[in-house]
Amino acid sequence: MANYTNYTNKEMQAVAIAQQIKNDQIVIVGTGLPLIGASLAKRVFAPTCHPIVESGLMDCAPIEVPRSVGDDRFMAHCAVQWPNIRFIGFEANEWLNDNLNAEGTEPRLIAFIGGAQIDPYGNVNSTSIGDYHHPKTRFTGSGGANAIATFANTVIMMQHEKRRFIDKIDYVTSPGWMDGPGGRERAGLPGNRGPQMVVTDLGIMKFDDKTKRMYCAYMFPGVTPEIVQENTGFEIDCSKAEMLPPPSPEVIRMIREEIDPGQAFIKVPKE
Repeated sequence: MANYTNYTNKEMQAVAIAQQIKNDQIVIVGTGLPLIGASLAKRVFAPTCHPIVESGLMDCAPIEVPRSVGDDRFMAHCAVQWPNIRFIGFEANEWLNDNLNAEGTEPRLIAFIGGAQIDPYGNVNSTSIGDYHHPKTRFTGSGGANAIATFANTVIMMQHEKRRFIDKIDYVTSPGWMDGPGGRERAGLPGNRGPQMVVTDLGIMKFDDKTKRMYCAYMFPGVTPEIVQENTGFEIDCSKAEMLPPPSPEVIRMIREEIDPGQAFIKVPKE
């Protein structure tokens, strides 16, 4: 008999992603853990949310997690199939509409992005490691991430490692809070948008309202402040961190049997 009381940190990460999504929000997702989180949110935590992907598919509700944003399984249960260029225009228009709404209202649009490096202010590098012109490693680059980070509130998804969480990243692919308070405005970016949190395999990092610097807000079960600091390449405040409760067995069952039964993105531990 399958044991759903045991779970991996990646599964916990997917659950934490799902719990950040609210009802009626438009959610920009890519493949991997964010898509698993969005699928779980649609089933459990926020059934009236509207996942969208950069291939132009709107209000997606896939039965099983697709392998990419171009996967035909996305099309079976989406509300609208737009060309990619309509998605980009929609993204900017949503930001404009939010700015016309009353101040303090909940933004309708939230997006998930990832990367290879992140700094204390949530700037993300998904372009290259080392000198840009002579890199040690070249990645696929921005895709839609730069536009997303410019116009939308973002949730960043990364594995928590010292080589990824560093004081100065090699290249700013997706802007965060830049160099702190007022940094986005000085760079010509919307100041009322930016990274809201970083969901890692250790917990949830947030950004201080005044300093815009990253701090540890929540830790997963079994994680300590010492573990968080050991895996972070800059000083991170863990003094306010709370412990998140473990996911329910039913949620873990749903991830393993319904959302990602082929273990495309999360490997199930052997009994």
